[in-house]
Amino acid sequence: MQRRLGGHSRAVALTFDDGPDPRWTPAVLDLLRRYRVRATFCLVGEHVTEHPELVRRIAAQGHALCDHTWSHDEHLPDRPQATVRAEIDRTYSAIVTASGGTRPRYFRAPGGRWSPAVVAAARRFGLRPLGWSVDPADWRRPPAALITRRVLDQAAPGAIVLLHDAAERDDREPAGVAALDRILDAMHTQRLEGVRVDAFDPRGRSTPVFGPSPHQSD
Repeated sequence: MQRRLGGHSRAVALTFDDGPDPRWTPAVLDLLRRYRVRATFCLVGEHVTEHPELVRRIAAQGHALCDHTWSHDEHLPDRPQATVRAEIDRTYSAIVTASGGTRPRYFRAPGGRWSPAVVAAARRFGLRPLGWSVDPADWRRPPAALITRRVLDQAAPGAIVLLHDAAERDDREPAGVAALDRILDAMHTQRLEGVRVDAFDPRGRSTPVFGPSPHQSD
């Protein structure tokens, strides 16, 4: 099971889940632009329709788009296949419309909870399952310094890093956003190149990339 990038010795892929968020996604985009880093945004359909201007900005700045379902239902593997397909299809269509025609190429299951049926549904829409190799558990809201250390300790070349640009339950700044400036500065110092997950797979022929559920990580 592949959990890392291939084809480049200094590449690290940052991925951001659960947005777009009108408070925090712009801050992430500003930092990525400052450091000239491209990333991948895993978008929730409900948020896409609420903030299409942010999806357009994400695409315009050259970042990759990923389908993260319509409602972020972490029990997706337990749902009927028709529901799974609708969660993916509705989000896919919303992303294409909001972005002005840019199509997502990846799908990330909410909570990293996969099943054969979820994988099959994603592939039915031409989407490759996307996971991660580095999870700093920013969703638990540890201090920014701890998130930074966790990322830097594990973000060797080829890593796929899981972060969040949206708060799940309240208006507090997501911990991953608070740590991002430090992470990007350290990557620059270590000469790690921040890339989209598809940067070295332009024809989409790589092995699907999976990762464990963040709710099972420390």
